[in-house]
Amino acid sequence: MKRRAGGLILLLLLSGCTGGEREPEAPRSASPAASFGPGAVGAGDPYFPTYGNGGYDVGGYDLALRYDPAAGKLDGTATITATATQDLSRFNLDLAHLKATTVLVDGTPATVAAAGNELVVTPAAGIPKGRAFTTVVSYGGVPKQLENETLGAGGWLRVGKEGAIALGQPESASTWFPVNDHPSDKATFKLAMTVPDGVEVLSNGLAGNRDTVDGWTTWRWAEESPMASYLATVVIGQYRITTGTHAGRPMITALPESLPANGAAAKSLGRTGEITDFLETQFGPYPFRANGGVVVDEDEIRYALETQARPVYGNTFFTSGENTGVVAHEVAHQWFGDSVALSRWQDIWLNEGFATYAEALWSEHSGGRTAQQIFDETYRAFDWTETPGDPGPRRIFGDAVYERGGMTVHALRKTIGDEAFFKLIKSWAADHRDGNVTTEQFIEAAETASGKDLDAFFEAWLNSKTKPPRP
Repeated sequence: MKRRAGGLILLLLLSGCTGGEREPEAPRSASPAASFGPGAVGAGDPYFPTYGNGGYDVGGYDLALRYDPAAGKLDGTATITATATQDLSRFNLDLAHLKATTVLVDGTPATVAAAGNELVVTPAAGIPKGRAFTTVVSYGGVPKQLENETLGAGGWLRVGKEGAIALGQPESASTWFPVNDHPSDKATFKLAMTVPDGVEVLSNGLAGNRDTVDGWTTWRWAEESPMASYLATVVIGQYRITTGTHAGRPMITALPESLPANGAAAKSLGRTGEITDFLETQFGPYPFRANGGVVVDEDEIRYALETQARPVYGNTFFTSGENTGVVAHEVAHQWFGDSVALSRWQDIWLNEGFATYAEALWSEHSGGRTAQQIFDETYRAFDWTETPGDPGPRRIFGDAVYERGGMTVHALRKTIGDEAFFKLIKSWAADHRDGNVTTEQFIEAAETASGKDLDAFFEAWLNSKTKPPRP
């Protein structure tokens, strides 16, 4: 996520149990009835204990939805493929403000109950650990944003008479589909969204075929790489869509019709391919099959978010002219935050520190201030009482996570040298592609790449409340 320049995010839209590197266990055909139990209510995140759920690992979401802008009503079905990670008697899905009408588990009706923003599903029979199962949820209602006492409101936002935007971090997805809403449980994503003719739909990944029947058009999108749930998005409304290719990948960008076709937003977005090419020289191959971006012209969205393979940018970033820095930030997230995702929210500096540093690298590459100049200016003025290593749930989007996180990356580069540094970040992105990581894993990787003991370095830069020595 990129905050609006000059202040805190005015609106934080709200995300999303296991990463993509574990080998699945062989399913067991039978277990004693007494061994079956409910999955945990929450994925176990120290900052947000109720986010996500336990007991299963989602493989993919396949959504077939219909949105009526006039009524603000959304309905349809979600088909969720998953694998039990324990002998499972029941499990929860996150679903906020919408009502499930029927739930099938492997084709058999399940008992379902709503508990706040949780959908409690009890299948007709227990699911043994290691067994794959399919849940189909039929649901609907008028989606609303989530209220979070520490981070504000977010999720599904109705826009005017024809549009809607589903977007947010750290929660969002549960406002429009049943989900295991925590980044540690990445899954593939398919969307078929039916809307009135003449209304456009943008989402993640590759565009599919469109069908039109009786005044309604179904738009199809698919993200084939595992994705954290808060990175799922849908943007509905009046948009000019530009489709092309870059480096052999589909490049799809979109601007609302309320903005000029060749204004600052369009020009900035038009450099996405060029910026991606540069970042590949720094971070290694771009990790996804599609690329692009969407600009939204909505006062409540005054930030940008790295929605996978197609970031979404609030127009606030382009009101003063072209801004390729924010594009560099969100494109960098495709490596750091999307492909290599968090296991827990505490480690968000791994996302934002690298994306912030990518802005500095791009600035230097494009003839602006150098990475060293940006480091020096930030280092002189920073409030060192804010720490990125454990910022607390109220400060996961604070200055320490972004600015001090970015300084930490540069300080590491200066400490271990360019050769070891760039080898480290390329191997980090490659080794953990489509997976989940922690700060401890990054420290271990940095020590391996450099041959140095870096415990004192990371303690000073991530956790100390006093100014670290200049590297």
